[in-house]
Amino acid sequence: MSIRYLTSRLAQQIDEELMSATGAFSLDQLMELAGLACAQTLATVYKKETHPRVLVCCGPGNQGGDGLVAARHLGMFGYSPTLWYPKPGNKEIYQRLQKQCVNMHIPMLPADLEPLKKALSESDVVLDAIFGFSFKPPVRAPFDEALKAITDSKLPIVSVDIPSGWDIERGNAEGVGLEPDVLVSLTAPKEGARGFKGRHFLGGRFVTKAMAEKFNLNLPEYPGFDQIVELPPTESEKL
Repeated sequence: MSIRYLTSRLAQQIDEELMSATGAFSLDQLMELAGLACAQTLATVYKKETHPRVLVCCGPGNQGGDGLVAARHLGMFGYSPTLWYPKPGNKEIYQRLQKQCVNMHIPMLPADLEPLKKALSESDVVLDAIFGFSFKPPVRAPFDEALKAITDSKLPIVSVDIPSGWDIERGNAEGVGLEPDVLVSLTAPKEGARGFKGRHFLGGRFVTKAMAEKFNLNLPEYPGFDQIVELPPTESEKL
């Protein structure tokens, strides 16, 4: 039986249940595991010997939080991450995650577009943690110009959960989203990623057996102690 692709409503329901009394996870726990999975995915595909300079682009929500965690872990892995985080979230958790990156001596770019373009010219790979499954078009400033700049850079892109600018159910229907080389879906892949043609990983090794059974997720087994598992092309390209 093939892995289940999630609609927007189902993804939200699972997210809420994970952090309910039933799931018993905290947001900190989930974000830490998700960000670690993102960092491991990038490190699996793009080795630090060839792609040491990682530009981590973060949005203001939980997607950006995953990116902040990933940046810290990439620093721990020996990469040289740089953060573009133009609209920091107001929640205390985001402030703590940002402080952790500061403590890792990870450079933080100004919010302007020109520093982003300069950083793109000096980077080897982009980690896209801008928009998550709650994104609804249109893309607003400064992210509209940022997505164009990232695309124009021709750098390899690793996207977190759903490529920025894509609708969770309709994919890149508006034609404004990034076209990443690598996607790391969290919890389970989303409906909009059915047509994704790059390397597709599953991450976020926190879904309990009880929850996987309840929602009929049909998740593959993770190898050993890895936080990620690569989905076969038949899964990531099926119509």
